Amino acid sequence: MRVAAVIPCYRVGRHILDVVRLALTKVDIVYVIDDCCPDQSGNLVAEHFSPDRVRVIRHTVNQGVGGAVISGYLAARQDAVDIVVKLDGDGQMDPDNIPVLIAPILAGTADYTKGNRFFNIEYLRHMPPVRVFGNSALSFVNKISSGYWNIMDPTNGFTAIHSTALREIDLDKIAKRYFFESDMLFRLNVIRAVVRDVPMASIYGDEESNLKIGKVLVDFPLRYLKNFFKRFFYNYILRDMNIGTIETLIGLFLILAGGIWGIVNWISHGMMEQETPAGTVMLATLPIIIGSQLLLAAIGADIHNVPSEALQKMNLPRPPHAGVRKPALAGSRETSPGKTGV
Repeated sequence: MRVAAVIPCYRVGRHILDVVRLALTKVDIVYVIDDCCPDQSGNLVAEHFSPDRVRVIRHTVNQGVGGAVISGYLAARQDAVDIVVKLDGDGQMDPDNIPVLIAPILAGTADYTKGNRFFNIEYLRHMPPVRVFGNSALSFVNKISSGYWNIMDPTNGFTAIHSTALREIDLDKIAKRYFFESDMLFRLNVIRAVVRDVPMASIYGDEESNLKIGKVLVDFPLRYLKNFFKRFFYNYILRDMNIGTIETLIGLFLILAGGIWGIVNWISHGMMEQETPAGTVMLATLPIIIGSQLLLAAIGADIHNVPSEALQKMNLPRPPHAGVRKPALAGSRETSPGKTGV
């Protein structure tokens, strides 16, 4: 199988040459995406590597990490690459781990793999405490939103994807910036791709993260909520109606009915300065208890519904657009090292 690496570049001039050099020892071709980098990473790479194995794609407008990776995915899909690895250009991800990362895909047991820094506590000793807490919270929320209850560390950007899954995903719909990794998991669940975690550590040095915590707290929750409702509609209404559908809908109805009944009677009896009868309290409490139990059962059904059969083993028909380059993303241009072009 042909393996490629996609490396988005933004303010990584101090690390990018070493990352590309190490990546070339593990993959067949490297796509370096200069995302309007102030350090001119694309020119730097072009000066040091041959265009035969390193292709530079330049964005004239910054599109974020998601936009950069999508440009690399499009190029890899055009070149009929079998497995595409994504790693950052800041040196936090060790290219020597690429064989371990792609092993489940080569074995046919996964369509998409990603690093997991939470598997071994030793990996967390070098991670800043704020990142440990933030990633732990996002991991739980992402399980509910994406449906991959077997996955931790959703924002880990060290990933690999098989060409079958890459063909099935509509790349135009994926979030272009820092929600890219989480949105990617949602899109993978929609196409029923198998995702596996691969334990590995990250390397923390003098690099600075461009991700702002305040923006995450404001932007991410709404996106996660939106993806959850879309996933529920796709998997439990549109494509299939199963026990999880029934448990969720009846559970929500009972909780809402019990809650509304209780509040209305509590207010009405309070206005009349009367104690709420025990029977009325029970009529409000019982539906809430039963509804909560049904929702817990629905979560169990959702956990059991995690995709388990790899798409690459299903011999899916190639869609009409497979192997055909889509129109270039706005604000991007692709050049070979040492050349200029539009």
